[in-house]
Amino acid sequence: MKRIVLGVSAGIAAYKAALLLRLFKEAGHHVDVIPTTASLEFVGAATWEALSGNPVHTSVFEAVDTVNHVRLGQEADLVVIAPATADVLARAAAGMANDLLTGTLLATGAPVVMAPAMHTEMWEHPATVANVATLRSRGVHIIEPAVGRLTGKDSGAGRLPDPEEIFAAVAGYLDETAPSGASGPDTPMAGTAPRTAGPGPLAGKVVAISAGGTREPLDPVRYLGNRSSGRQGIALAKAALVAGATVRFIAAHMDLPAPEGVELSTASTAAQLQGAVTEAARGADVLIMSAAVADFRPAEYVGSKIKKSDDHADPVITLVRNPDILAMLIAQRAAEGVAGDLPPLVVGFAAETGDAEAGVLEYGAAKLARKGCEMLVVNEVGENLTFGTDENTVTILFADGAEPVHASGSKDQVASSVIEAVAGALGEGTRDR
Repeated sequence: MKRIVLGVSAGIAAYKAALLLRLFKEAGHHVDVIPTTASLEFVGAATWEALSGNPVHTSVFEAVDTVNHVRLGQEADLVVIAPATADVLARAAAGMANDLLTGTLLATGAPVVMAPAMHTEMWEHPATVANVATLRSRGVHIIEPAVGRLTGKDSGAGRLPDPEEIFAAVAGYLDETAPSGASGPDTPMAGTAPRTAGPGPLAGKVVAISAGGTREPLDPVRYLGNRSSGRQGIALAKAALVAGATVRFIAAHMDLPAPEGVELSTASTAAQLQGAVTEAARGADVLIMSAAVADFRPAEYVGSKIKKSDDHADPVITLVRNPDILAMLIAQRAAEGVAGDLPPLVVGFAAETGDAEAGVLEYGAAKLARKGCEMLVVNEVGENLTFGTDENTVTILFADGAEPVHASGSKDQVASSVIEAVAGALGEGTRDR
């Protein structure tokens, strides 16, 4: 059993926090709910006390005899704030302690997870962007808000993820084998307790790995996606951990949970993944881009479900290009030069299909030259190839002209070959900063 502090701030999505609380309780954990005073306008204290089985307070002047604003933070194994409004993000970033919730944040040494929920304009406002960056720099894990229907007729980024998604994002900290206080205010937040790098060819190195497939919303219930399961990215993370690396794992949509021992961040769309990857890559020695990023997204998000029309007319969906995350990061690295902190070794993935014009490896070699990364892992994909299966066959191409490396077998075996090639490239010192 873990001790969880569940902070609830004043957003219409506060009702979802009640469902999240139930998930925590059904998993056998002790939960203390700290709502803000304004949030009680949405969900009352009686609901929180009934569901948690514990008294609820909002002020530091309540239960003074127990020194609540310090005790709750000190005893917590995990602090989750859902929803986290723009106001709470701002107060937390400023280090304010003007209620029980923000006071607890200053007193805790436990991992902190915040799930923002607000209107798109508020989420994208420069003040909120700066506050989120500040909190992330201190080790707070910010779960990217979902895209969908907001209050009233508005739709866009800013929707609180479903309780099951938030529960999954913090599941590693609820594992009884994970140490209490696995990470504090000054350490990176992880989806599972971060594993200290041990001996191995990547000992002392930081490896950032993206995995899974992005999803581009069409309307509140539909999206454009791909068949990526995230299995190869998970295998890469495990192999890197075995090799002694500290692993920053950026998860898009995956069929399986993230591996234990990584520092976890999540993303849904290509645009969200771009931000999460850039953040994770800062200060890393290697970036491995194994995520399957959608090349296109709908030009327009429809705020309500697209209906079948009575005249049987088919909807026309216009697509636009998504940002090329790999190419943009390489360009940014070049622009920053030696003063920058982007990784000197970037490994791309090319999920290719051959056609009448060229074969898989020909397309891969062209992509390696076009992207500008140091290594490219090329594999042939299809309905029954690679995606969702336990087997893979790849060819690793090198920009410096080194002999290609072929690997096949289980995805764990392929991952070991890729990590071995990464360790070899770093060991040669040809790409040092």
